[in-house]
Amino acid sequence: MKTHSTKPSEVTREWWLIDADGVVLGRLAAEIAKILRGKNKPYFAPHLDTGDHVVVINASKVILTGNKLLQKQHYRHSGYPGGLKSVPYSKLMATRPEMAIEKAVKGMLPRNRLGNAMLKKLKVYAGPEHAQAAQNPKPLDVKPVAAPRNLEQAHTIEEVLGA
Repeated sequence: MKTHSTKPSEVTREWWLIDADGVVLGRLAAEIAKILRGKNKPYFAPHLDTGDHVVVINASKVILTGNKLLQKQHYRHSGYPGGLKSVPYSKLMATRPEMAIEKAVKGMLPRNRLGNAMLKKLKVYAGPEHAQAAQNPKPLDVKPVAAPRNLEQAHTIEEVLGA
């Protein structure tokens, strides 16, 4: 019996819709990264992009556990001396919540051209509306499992800003 090697022509892609309302950010990002890589498929190959497309809605309602919403920082650098900028996640989630999910997923993908191609298949929206209705994405249920035991430690942006 010969070992089967998956070819790019054998890869089939589907569209998935994930609702991030009430889901912990890290667990959501791990599930999205698994689908983008194609690890959930029987013909997964590490040298091919076998993953599916993922559409995430309600990114503004994702949960950060502990004090991450208050203490965690988003860093970027312009490339010039003294060009380091930092933004607290409370401000990032208020202005661009989709960036927090994209950054978490990007950290779980390969750091090469294949990872960049996988990240292009991720579409994140802050609200419940999305522009991929024509692709007819299948809903994927990501359960808000293993939420913190003490619910006072789970923070959404609405709780922090008092909205």
